[in-house]
Amino acid sequence: MAVVKIIELVGSSKVSTDDAARQALKHAQTSLRNIRAVDIVSTGLRGENLDEYRAHVRVAFLIEGTSVD
Repeated sequence: MAVVKIIELVGSSKVSTDDAARQALKHAQTSLRNIRAVDIVSTGLRGENLDEYRAHVRVAFLIEGTSVD
């Protein structure tokens, strides 16, 4: 039986909301293994000049010691 944990992250970028989501995933991959899904919850603009793209994402990964059957 597989057990999956889900965490929420917010990525940011000066380029686009897609890049902001990629940045969140890139950083998640430095400390998480067995990532199985990334869902974009919301996107938006932030900053004083509204020039920072943000992406709120959910990252799902397998808990070690479990498997996908």
